[in-house]
Amino acid sequence: MTGEFLIAKRHAFFCACVYDLCPGPSSSCMTTKELQQHWGAVKHRLKPVKLLFEIPSARTIAQHLSKYVVYQIVLIRSGSYDSKRVSVERRYSDFVHLHQQLLEDFSEELEEVILPRKLLTGNFNPETIWERRLALRDYLAQLYAVHCVRHSHHFLDFFTEPEQRRAHGLLRAGQFGPAVALLETVLELQEKMGGWQSPVLLVPTLCALTVCQRDLEEPESAFTMGQRALPTVRRYGLKRYRGPLLEMMVDLGYQLGRPVAQLQEELVQVRDAERGLLSFRSLKELVVQEFT
Repeated sequence: MTGEFLIAKRHAFFCACVYDLCPGPSSSCMTTKELQQHWGAVKHRLKPVKLLFEIPSARTIAQHLSKYVVYQIVLIRSGSYDSKRVSVERRYSDFVHLHQQLLEDFSEELEEVILPRKLLTGNFNPETIWERRLALRDYLAQLYAVHCVRHSHHFLDFFTEPEQRRAHGLLRAGQFGPAVALLETVLELQEKMGGWQSPVLLVPTLCALTVCQRDLEEPESAFTMGQRALPTVRRYGLKRYRGPLLEMMVDLGYQLGRPVAQLQEELVQVRDAERGLLSFRSLKELVVQEFT
């Protein structure tokens, strides 16, 4: 039982006792309805966070030599109010690739998880697409129910890697605005899928956003992203990011008129420790090399 739960319970008990002593409706104690609302809020905060998957739509894409269906996958975080709707699109072949990867590592755990079978005909029939949407939604839910699968990098990569690759391609091409839009989607997906438990997952995305927003001449946004990444970089000893990120933060801090003495001192210490061991690279050089 958590401390928050005990405090809430004691508060409710105190109000209930006062209610018995109050002479009439003019008392300031909590009513039964207010107590119910209070306990509902407490229970809501104590609910474990889980992911729900929806596939609300699909669309058919016809290209010169091929035709295929892409399914829109929406991730919803339960156990807390989730106001941000974030989605990705995947083909059936992407699901097949995911299943093959997972079977290599978790064949025993996935004995009862069946990927909807491939169809030889009727793939573009509206009724078939509707049935497959439901089947793929249930398939993702079954995968998520397996602890080792939902924490595997294959499962996370299924939802984020295509967008990460496109974003870094745009970044390398100097198209920072579109890159930011994709990276923000990736960041939201990573946070929904457990970034709050494994913050290291967020560092490459936060660093890429820092670079893009700096080059878009948005130093405030860039500095904010860097601030989010730096504590995790320090805590988990991510040496390849620490020096380049500190260097970027010092430059941004100067632009914004922020105090940077401590950051600068830390940067000097990091550079002295790295001397002769690592080649010095800027954060942009580091980010550009991702997903090449």
